Formats: sequence, C-alpha cells, structure tokens
Amino acid sequence: MQIDVVTIFPGMFPGALGCSILKRAQQAGRLRVTVHDLRDYTHDKRRTVDDRPYGGGPGMVMRVEPIFEAVEAILGAEATTQHRNGARTQQTILMSPQGQPLTSALARRLAGMDRLLILCGHYEGVDERVKRVVNLSVSIGDYVLTGGELPAMVLIDSVARFLPGVIGHAQATAEESFADGLLEYPHYTRPKVFREMAVPKVLLSGDHEAIGTWRKLQAMAKTLASRPDLVTASVRNEQQRGS
Repeated sequence: MQIDVVTIFPGMFPGALGCSILKRAQQAGRLRVTVHDLRDYTHDKRRTVDDRPYGGGPGMVMRVEPIFEAVEAILGAEATTQHRNGARTQQTILMSPQGQPLTSALARRLAGMDRLLILCGHYEGVDERVKRVVNLSVSIGDYVLTGGELPAMVLIDSVARFLPGVIGHAQATAEESFADGLLEYPHYTRPKVFREMAVPKVLLSGDHEAIGTWRKLQAMAKTLASRPDLVTASVRNEQQRGS
C-alpha cells in the first residue's frame, strides 16, 4: 500500500514512521509512506497556506489553492475533477474532528485500498471547497487537536495493522478489541502468581473449549463495565444478521 500525507509539519512524522511495526512494514515492502510539505505547493515568498476567514471570526483557515495543487501533483490532475467517481482502490482523506469516526471496521476497509492520500488540517480548519477533492473525512475522537498530524499517524498505524503480513500472527487482528464488536478478553503471562495475584486456573488447564468460553464471557463482562454502548450495538448487529 502507498500512503501519501500532506502536512505543514512534515518533521512530525519520521519518529512515528521509523519505529516498531510501521518501520518493519516499510522495510518489508508492505507499506510505503511519503510525506509531502504543503508549503511546497505555494507561490509566494512567505509560503502562505492560510488566510483570514470571510465573514470574520477568530483564527485562520487553510487556503484551497495549495491543497488542490498538492492533490493534483500527487494523484494527477484528474483527481480534482473525478474524485467522487474515483477508483475504489484509492481514497483522499481529510483528518477532521467533523469526520466519520475511525473504527476498526473502517481501518480494515481502508487497508483494502491500494493508495491513501491523507490531508492534515490545521488552524480553524480548511476552506470548505477542499471537500471537492476529498472522498472521506475521518475523526479519531470527539475532541479537537492542534492539527491533523497526530490523527493521521493514528490512522496510518490502525490501517497498517490490517495489511497482509504486517502483523505476525494471522489471528492477532481477529481477536483484538472491537474485532467482533466487544473489548478484548484479559491476558496473562508468567509468573503464574505475582504478589498473591494468580493467573485464572482455566488458562492453565489446557482445555481450549473452556478457555474459549471463559474468554467470551470475560470480553462481554469487560465491555459491559467499560463500553456498554458496544454491547448494545453488537446485539443489534446480531439481530439484523438473524432477520
């Protein structure tokens, strides 16, 4: 997969992209990430990417021209005229608190694309006309950050984990939190007892059926305690599949 990121702070990305699973995914050729400086697509001496909003108000708004030019330079001139009917293997994404919530299901769907172009918003937001080159807006939560760079890193990491060969164990993404609509069951490792806290006996039994049942019950209990909204959604989905 090829991921292009357009940002005014390209220096924020090498640390996140150069460590752990993302680093190994790139070294293995499973993932390519190219970071583009939006200021390279400006034409004034100050390399201006923002301006005051029409109608007044606080803050600055990211200008439409450099963003259009960046998208056209990276994806081709047709990207700004045919984006709505673009190939299903390519998505242009705007990171925005007004976007669709990032979920495990969305990350998995995006991992099926050949290419993603991620636009990092900043200031008070972007000129609304930027939406003309955007297929999808994505939010990582109901809060506002200083820019779209951190959310872009979160999106890249969550998508990369679903790329074939990136995570070593084939079942790793199938059994984690949100994969089946619930939080993941508890995990334990050695020692068997630590400061009088013992590993549940069922996990030491070797009875895989009993372990599976225990894990399902624990996942349900954990979800009910921390995220009851997920249980409601999971039950609703089961009902819809059964109807």
